[in-house]
Amino acid sequence: MKKKIVEHLKDFLFVFFVLFIAFGKLPYNVEMPGGIINLTERVKIDGQKIPLKGSFNMAYVSVVQGSIPYILYGLISNDADVVKTQDSLLENETVEEANRRNKLFLEQSKNAAVLAALKEAEIEYEIKNRKTNVLYIYKDAKTTLEVGDNIIECNDNKVDSIQDIVKAIDSMKIGDTISFKVVRFGKVKKATAKIIDVKGQKKINVVSLTTFDIDSLRSVELDSFATESGSSGGLMMSLMVYSGLTNRDYTLGKKVAGTGTIDENGKVGEISGIKYKIIGAVRNKVDIFFVPSDNYKEALQVKKENDYDLKIVKVDSLREAINYLEGVRNEK
Repeated sequence: MKKKIVEHLKDFLFVFFVLFIAFGKLPYNVEMPGGIINLTERVKIDGQKIPLKGSFNMAYVSVVQGSIPYILYGLISNDADVVKTQDSLLENETVEEANRRNKLFLEQSKNAAVLAALKEAEIEYEIKNRKTNVLYIYKDAKTTLEVGDNIIECNDNKVDSIQDIVKAIDSMKIGDTISFKVVRFGKVKKATAKIIDVKGQKKINVVSLTTFDIDSLRSVELDSFATESGSSGGLMMSLMVYSGLTNRDYTLGKKVAGTGTIDENGKVGEISGIKYKIIGAVRNKVDIFFVPSDNYKEALQVKKENDYDLKIVKVDSLREAINYLEGVRNEK
């Protein structure tokens, strides 16, 4: 009887070991080449999809939580890297808070992409429904605010932007407590934060982000999936919207991809993971790839090391990307 129990226990342990090897998660992430997202299905102008002979695409990085097979792959592959999960988080931040933070980055990026395109196309617009959300809380902050909170009042005054909070802090003393009213998971809550001295300045050491809706003469719909987050697709989203607003096909029949954040004025900013995005672009047969100037040197190095046939173009603004595509058009 005891022998049978031991045999069953061995079988159980073996099955458990195999399952852990296959599906067990360790505190590591594996970063590897992703793919591209065709924006043709994501953007509508005045309710209509934009007819293009080619395509505008966002490049992305694939990140998977570290099961043992993926970690082994990341250790032996030149195209992947193993990183500690904690390294992708800010100080005193949980994975859940990081996910919420990156969702807010995506919403801000979509707004900025549309606004930059409207400005470039010289189309009138109006900003509505501004929302100021808590993005990150430093470890030494003395507050009951939480990441993701939508701040609607500060000291009983309506909050339209971050500047309303800054003004309130400036009017108070170090050690004072500032009161907030926030929307948290659909419910109105009260919160507080103590003003502290940070290198001689009055702060609450909470980072916030203001998002908004845009009302313009042209209707712009820019969709994203629930699994998507981050701001690195801003440039390509703005190019797609601009092409639709101006009724001009800037793809020139090519597969155009790229990466880069964008602000309301069309300025393009640095991103992470450029190596994986370049590799993913090549695997998806991209013709032209836009990168921010700050990522250009690394992008060229990846191209050279792998002998890739890919046109890499550095840009600092939406206008520079448009000018490049117009120049290619004029060469034909």
